[in-house]
Amino acid sequence: MTEPLRLDATGRARDERRPRMANAVDHREGLGLTSRALLRDGIPWMPVSGEMHYSRVPRERWTERLRLMRAGGITVVSTYVLWLHHEPVRGEASFDGNLDVGAFLDAARDEGLEVVLRIGPWAHGEARNGGFPDWVQAADVRHRTDDPAYLALVAEWFRRLGAALDGRARPDRLLGIQLDNELYDQPGHLVTLKRLAREAGLSAPLWTATAWGGAQLPDDEVLPLWGGYGDGFWVDPGEPWDDTFRAHYFFSDEWDDPGIGVDVRGEQASRRSDVSPWFPVATCELAGGMATAYHRRPKPAALDVAAIAHAKLGSGSSWQGYYMYTGGTNPGPGLEETQATGYPNDMTRMSYDFHAPIGEAGRTSPSHAALRLQHAFAAAFGDRLATAEAHLPDVRPADVHDAETLRWAVRGGFVFIGWHQPHVPLATSESARFQVETDAGTIVFPRTPVDVPAGTLARWPLGLDVSGTEIAWATASALTVLPGDVPTLVLVEDAGIPVEIAHAGTVHAISPGGPALHVGGIDVLVLPAADAARSWVVEAGGRRLLVSDDELTWDAAGDLSSRTADAVPDVREYARGGWRTLQWQHVEGTPARASVSVRERRPSSIPPGDYGSRAGRQAAPSDAEFDAHAAVHAVDLPAQLDGDAVLTVRWAGDVAQVRVDGRTATDRFWDESDLVVNLHDAGVRPWSTVELHVLPLRQDAGVHLPVDAADRLAAASGALCAVDAVELSQRALWREIRS
Repeated sequence: MTEPLRLDATGRARDERRPRMANAVDHREGLGLTSRALLRDGIPWMPVSGEMHYSRVPRERWTERLRLMRAGGITVVSTYVLWLHHEPVRGEASFDGNLDVGAFLDAARDEGLEVVLRIGPWAHGEARNGGFPDWVQAADVRHRTDDPAYLALVAEWFRRLGAALDGRARPDRLLGIQLDNELYDQPGHLVTLKRLAREAGLSAPLWTATAWGGAQLPDDEVLPLWGGYGDGFWVDPGEPWDDTFRAHYFFSDEWDDPGIGVDVRGEQASRRSDVSPWFPVATCELAGGMATAYHRRPKPAALDVAAIAHAKLGSGSSWQGYYMYTGGTNPGPGLEETQATGYPNDMTRMSYDFHAPIGEAGRTSPSHAALRLQHAFAAAFGDRLATAEAHLPDVRPADVHDAETLRWAVRGGFVFIGWHQPHVPLATSESARFQVETDAGTIVFPRTPVDVPAGTLARWPLGLDVSGTEIAWATASALTVLPGDVPTLVLVEDAGIPVEIAHAGTVHAISPGGPALHVGGIDVLVLPAADAARSWVVEAGGRRLLVSDDELTWDAAGDLSSRTADAVPDVREYARGGWRTLQWQHVEGTPARASVSVRERRPSSIPPGDYGSRAGRQAAPSDAEFDAHAAVHAVDLPAQLDGDAVLTVRWAGDVAQVRVDGRTATDRFWDESDLVVNLHDAGVRPWSTVELHVLPLRQDAGVHLPVDAADRLAAASGALCAVDAVELSQRALWREIRS
């Protein structure tokens, strides 16, 4: 028999402290904060936050996007307040339309979601000047310090923001306020910003700051928040996959990341920040995706995104926070980070899609499904996870290049296995068996060793109590617990691993997809791996388990809606020990899928391929260079389109723009991803002229591409410029008929 992998999960949790924040200062009734977790009505709470920038999303889409966020398991919406978007001219601040931050806060609260405002005043967010208006950037002040001249500008802005929020920014309405962003060496300045915000009428039970990069934060004044990106645009084009990215695919007790923001601060920080003894470990920037720079174009897969979040959950995170969770579009041209405005990176002018779980066009990506399994798990078991310490095995990976040693941890009654990373594939980990020392004794499982396939992200119960019934161990991932006279523990098969469940000295072999197993006082339902990405857990109006390929959302009361391009939604629910098919009422929209005719109006020409550079990173082409060499295609759309109509363009080249009546509505740097455009949001009307402009990509361009894109470029004859297919899809909206 193979020697088991060993881990000691005994011992006392870290000491519990209660900081003044949220308890004695800016207090909200029912909300508390300890050094171990956030509390709601005395019960540990694990928030799941996702970033959505209201100024980058059409106002009429806010509620739709917020409901998609909730359907993905998001409970807290975080957003930058980008000064640049609101006040491009001093004294002429706008808070109307998409910029109505007060209305956005109301919309989120109406949906039962908490809100964190990241008020800056410096934000980054791939915005020009980091979000400073040009007149602030040009001011003769020492920016982001306690220079009185700079503080006067900030105080003026905070007063305007406070007036626009009109009393909403108070502890009972707002969960948190982030001060500045990625500020590394000015702890006193953060305290000053906090004072100025309070003086402007802004307060919340939580005040936060980003902690990575060796940031020096004021003790007991801000909740440190961490991040984790598995790839990034801020690396030079010729560099390999960086160790700072690799590290996030491992379970670890190290939370700092010296790589995030390194291109902005100019050099790696030699100092790393430690976890504060006053606050729980919390995150605000786990990679929900990744932005695309001209010189380097990461394209994270859904499993890449989910693996990082999974590793942080198993490592002890008490708050899962994603950047970005919902993509968007810049509210105008010239608002993006560019080399011309002092950055080493040229970003897309209009698109801020970020490869996010909810894309720029409002359609979900595969990462939405991959993450919502984890978020359903956090909702069901967060009360025991939030305060639980993570325990790491006796034998751990030697370093971030170790692709042999199985990565696993134990936390809060679960064994976490994370066996995935991009770029350097992992082989199957053979003959895994575990021996865990717990306070209740030694557990060795499974009965015989199992092979762990690459791509496994497992959350296996270990001594898990469910309504008084203990599951000694199981080899399928926990998803949720359904309430009822007989509660149902729902597990999901991990592909390629036999499912066994141990209870009261008996080991049961289970066939996923079959009837629930009754053990003790509960049922145990095991979904097959094929249903994982199709599973939805409703956390409003009573917890429900649904399985469907269609997009599902629900309002704060739990009333269910579906969008589908098929005739009728196909949704099954598990309830009262069996499956039933839901009934639906059509609300609006006509489902359609069709190929779209594209006519070449002007062929491309060979571009120079070198548009300049800064700090060794290629610059994007200018407007004149783009227009001189891009192919121009007319897109023939049908006359009748509804608000859900989306154009999906499969293309290849360097840069693409969709222009509506001569105006660039959105754009992409090619990384083999589709260009997806919501036509209504792009301003398309029955009389509109829609064009697709594609600039060729030369083989000697020197930009960093994902492997599949690089292979296609290498195989091209000459410069690569192609429109492979253009498709139109729109979906009907349905509402559940509830008996």
